[in-house]
Amino acid sequence: MTEDTFKEFVLDQLRALPDLRARAMFGGHGLYSGANFFGLLIEGQLYFKVDENNRAGYTEHGMKPFTYRKANKVMTMNYFEVPPDILEDSERAVAWANQSIRLAAIAAGQKQVTFKKKNNQPSKHHSTNTTTRPTDASLL
Repeated sequence: MTEDTFKEFVLDQLRALPDLRARAMFGGHGLYSGANFFGLLIEGQLYFKVDENNRAGYTEHGMKPFTYRKANKVMTMNYFEVPPDILEDSERAVAWANQSIRLAAIAAGQKQVTFKKKNNQPSKHHSTNTTTRPTDASLL
């Protein structure tokens, strides 16, 4: 499969994501949903953003992180290969992509909603701690 054909296949599998687009970068393409950079398409591989909460799902499938060379060092990014069986199933691919989109939103420092313990009312502020949730219009 050519790079362009693979890119079109991935975009088709993820078409349910809002404002999905691929932008040329790193010799491949960055995947965005709105302003959130959540994935990489490079050398015929799809990588999604990971953290300590979802990385195990990738490693359990035997997937590896995205790496590149810089100044004679191998650099590793928090993006892992998406398992082929996940990519083949559009619903599962979108679910995994949504996890990565949430991580990208948090990493970008987008507005978060934190629930205060005292009165359980949402408090809007910028935060990246683990007690936050991405802003959801239905919560406001």
